[in-house]
Amino acid sequence: MKAYLGLGSNLGDRGRYLHDAVEALRELDASLAVSPVYETAPVGGPQQGPYLNCVVRLEADLDPFALLEVAHRLEGAAGRLRGVKDGPRTLDVDILLIEGVELVTPELTVPHPRMYERGFVLAPLEDLDAGVVPVGWRRQIAGAGTLADDVRRVGTIEETAS
Repeated sequence: MKAYLGLGSNLGDRGRYLHDAVEALRELDASLAVSPVYETAPVGGPQQGPYLNCVVRLEADLDPFALLEVAHRLEGAAGRLRGVKDGPRTLDVDILLIEGVELVTPELTVPHPRMYERGFVLAPLEDLDAGVVPVGWRRQIAGAGTLADDVRRVGTIEETAS
């Protein structure tokens, strides 16, 4: 299955957390693709610092729930604590899309229910595969009053890891 995962971090060594997660995902797919890294303002939640975000496209022989377990394992390895809703985090791993899968359960919804509202997801996703993002998404998001322009490319996954 082909899957797209969104990775984000706004605590500690943000670039290192993203880099380490990508390296761990290479164990599932050595030839995975990684978008450029973007710095973005936080959306919702308490006052917090900016995020680094990227998207990974990988192919793996996992069902959606096994992929969710991988995501949670990566977050745990980065020391993520789930205390405050939409709060700061060392690592956030979201399943955005899985080719051919539509799923709604209490644990997992695919495609991600808010991905089409988030510039920090759509910009790096567009870099990997423009065919999976809506045409004119920047204009649509800007018209909805959400953060479309506050997404700044800062480099590659290697460049942002310190």
